[in-house]
Amino acid sequence: MTMTFTEYFEQTDTITIAQQLLGKQLFYQGPAGLLSGYIVETEAYLGEKDQAAHAFAGHRSAKNEALYHAGGTIYIYTIYGQFLLNVITQPEGVPQGVLIRGLQPNLGQEVMQLNRRQPRSVFDLTNGPGKLMAALGIQDLSLNLQSYATSALTLSLTMEKRPLAVNAAPRIGIGDKCIWKAAPLRFYVAHNPFVSKMPKRAMNLENYGWQS
Repeated sequence: MTMTFTEYFEQTDTITIAQQLLGKQLFYQGPAGLLSGYIVETEAYLGEKDQAAHAFAGHRSAKNEALYHAGGTIYIYTIYGQFLLNVITQPEGVPQGVLIRGLQPNLGQEVMQLNRRQPRSVFDLTNGPGKLMAALGIQDLSLNLQSYATSALTLSLTMEKRPLAVNAAPRIGIGDKCIWKAAPLRFYVAHNPFVSKMPKRAMNLENYGWQS
């Protein structure tokens, strides 16, 4: 039996889903046409117990309400003037999710470059959570609380690439959060040049870290 979209995001733990999302294709039907990219970097956030999570200690507000909705819900929030994109990964009432940190452009790269005012290197286009949202042209909260299954922003769970290897590392920008600062909850496609803070010497420019 085919798994529904919500069932996919409620099937297992958030750490596993954060890794499964690598290689999945994100689509956005925007004003300038269809844009898409392959997810190359994610971060898992584990709800009430996670000191770095917006729902730590059960915090709930209008700003983080999406966290408490069903799996597959879009959660967008702002920080330092940037819009960041998340997907909710557990059943309703369990406030966990995955931040999408890096995207390898596929469809509409020229539009993305215009949206970002054409960064000097293509690898700087979407190699960070704020950058990828700017490249897609999503600069408001109108998609927040909508579903990836039915909105202009969606995920394909079948049109995907497969990483040769997945690396785990501490999340970025957490600050001094006890054990959570060093917790290896950031996952990325090894050697992919669209991963944030990927050193040039570590980039694989032949296959970008994907299986053939």
